[in-house]
Amino acid sequence: MQRYGITIPVDETPLGGQGELLRELSDRGYTDFWSSEANGTDGFTPLAMAAAWLPEARFGTAIIPAYTRGPGLLAMSAASLAEAAPGRFVMGIGSSSSVIVENWNDIVFDLPYQRTRDCLRFLRRALAGEKVTEKYETFSVKGFRLGRVPKPTPPILVAALREGMLRLAGREGDGAILNWLSAEDVSRVVPHVHAGGPGKEIVARIFVCPSEDKDTVRAMGRFAVSAYMNVPVYRAFQEWIGRGPALAEMWKHWDAGDRKAAVAAIPDHVVDELIVHGSPAQCREHIARYVENGVHTPVLAIMPFGVDLVQASRDLAPSERG
Repeated sequence: MQRYGITIPVDETPLGGQGELLRELSDRGYTDFWSSEANGTDGFTPLAMAAAWLPEARFGTAIIPAYTRGPGLLAMSAASLAEAAPGRFVMGIGSSSSVIVENWNDIVFDLPYQRTRDCLRFLRRALAGEKVTEKYETFSVKGFRLGRVPKPTPPILVAALREGMLRLAGREGDGAILNWLSAEDVSRVVPHVHAGGPGKEIVARIFVCPSEDKDTVRAMGRFAVSAYMNVPVYRAFQEWIGRGPALAEMWKHWDAGDRKAAVAAIPDHVVDELIVHGSPAQCREHIARYVENGVHTPVLAIMPFGVDLVQASRDLAPSERG
């Protein structure tokens, strides 16, 4: 079955009032509902509510930061979602970024690869019901055992950008969650995941705006691109993937403190590569290229660039209806 996901909450409607819309989107062909966690809702609550409304859908976190919860609480949260949606929950974990971890949560963003690896290894054991006493490189756990062990054990995907984390996702995780890359970038990235072994799932969070107003999408898209691509982990990824020359002028102005010039320096083609836009049909065709290049589960993140978010989610659904 071809999976097709969307990021929730879809819009600013209070969480308790989103059930009818989510049921409609499920009827329209969305198989997956994924959360994110930055400065809006937490990553677990929207999924817990959706699991009660949608007994057939699959749910995932994209992603929960490896730093912002203690190991035991992280395992309990994951186990609770897995119990709420047995066999239909995917735990996505990653390092997140210095902005979220340090600036917003006052936690030192140190050794991100090691912290993610250690959380992954701990979650493997804890979610299997083991009693864990272990001194990991980035934290220690003494005598923790889940009081409610989920059946089945949920898969764990790793948010990955560059080679080290991609290979960790394939070697020790059940797959990878990709972010801020073009359809063409996928073919370069996924071999690193599959090097870890067969049967790994590739999830991609795809930023999309079903609008044919190119000027508006590109103008607003430049602000989104600049906001992310000046975060060190994303800057390093874009350099690694080969987009460094196209973004060099933007980074030069940003580093000099000229934000306005930095935004203006982002080329149209970079926005077009990283943010899917056009008519709904053109957007679906573009999303299909991600799948053709190795993504198993595209997860749409609809950008509020002059479009109604609810209508956009309907327009982008795989099954159109009046």
